[in-house]
Amino acid sequence: MKYLVMMPTYNEIEVLEHTVTGLLDRLPEANVLIIDDNSPDGTSELADRLAAADRRIFVMHRPAKAGLGAAYGAGVAWGLERGYEYLIQMDADGSHRPEDLARMLAAASPCLLVIGSRWVRGGEVANWSKLRELISRFGNFYTRLWLGGAVRDMTAGFRIYAADLARKLPFGKSAARGYAFQVEMTMRALDSEHKVVEVPITFVEREGGQSKMTMGIIIEAFLLTTRWGLARLFKR
Repeated sequence: MKYLVMMPTYNEIEVLEHTVTGLLDRLPEANVLIIDDNSPDGTSELADRLAAADRRIFVMHRPAKAGLGAAYGAGVAWGLERGYEYLIQMDADGSHRPEDLARMLAAASPCLLVIGSRWVRGGEVANWSKLRELISRFGNFYTRLWLGGAVRDMTAGFRIYAADLARKLPFGKSAARGYAFQVEMTMRALDSEHKVVEVPITFVEREGGQSKMTMGIIIEAFLLTTRWGLARLFKR
């Protein structure tokens, strides 16, 4: 199994090294692509040092912060060009645990999207406020209401895309800059009749750095989800 873990970064100098080394200690066969959007805090330079010390680590330098969707689009294109069989989305801040990734990989196959889910039986979150949990639960309820399907955690960022599926999805062409990107890719995967499997995980709130969640990202997700839902409704 040849798989690439993609980690977008922006100002993650406090947590990046711990996250990458922890992942590679647990899954030594992995390759890691750090996708840095010109972090001003030195994350980019740290990523270069990590790559120089370990041939399993690669770095993509992007000129400016352009959103999660654009970063993953660039990472997927890079991975497909190099023949990786599985392309994995994983946060650099430690929120996604390597032990959960090992279980997700056990469920992977060439025709699947595997989602590390907080909201299926056995999934949970740690160190979240009640408000943050309410926003996430309501956001996922809202996406199911408009878009249908049985996926419980459409906004999840911990994912494994089989290369065959990734080639069919509009990575790099997403209308979303933030977390609505995850909703869109799930929707497109379901529309392409690929199976989506959710594996329960424990999502741990970051211990360092600054959350990228903003009100603008939340509003974008609700507006785009509503637009996609209306478009599907009028196609019936």
